[in-house]
Amino acid sequence: MTRPQEKEIVETIRKAELCTSGEIRVHLHTSHCTKPVQTAATETFYRLGMDKTALHNGVLIYLATREKEFFILGDKGINEKVSAGFWDSTRDVMQKHFKNGDFVKGICCGVEEAGAQLQQYFPYESDDENELPDEISYD
Repeated sequence: MTRPQEKEIVETIRKAELCTSGEIRVHLHTSHCTKPVQTAATETFYRLGMDKTALHNGVLIYLATREKEFFILGDKGINEKVSAGFWDSTRDVMQKHFKNGDFVKGICCGVEEAGAQLQQYFPYESDDENELPDEISYD
């Protein structure tokens, strides 16, 4: 991923978080993923401290790039409020762009959709703090 592409994704995260108190992170696993993507995403979620937000409203978009798989994981504060399939629209918009070969656009659209979805349950508050880094994490 190029530096301008990283900047585009980070800027999309920042903009999406202006609509919600939720925290959105993107993680790229670039080596061979030896575990099921859901397991790897869950381990990464906790390793990044995403379960430490005040409202437990963090969401991780985890991408295993070599396997061409991804998983969207929300914290318990989100899961307690939303119905099953809450992340389907985010997944679907990302898959559409990935199938067309536009990886960065897929991530950005997924981040935007996640922010819009979170806004329904976790609107932005005037005293909102950015509790997690917006930068992409890698392993």
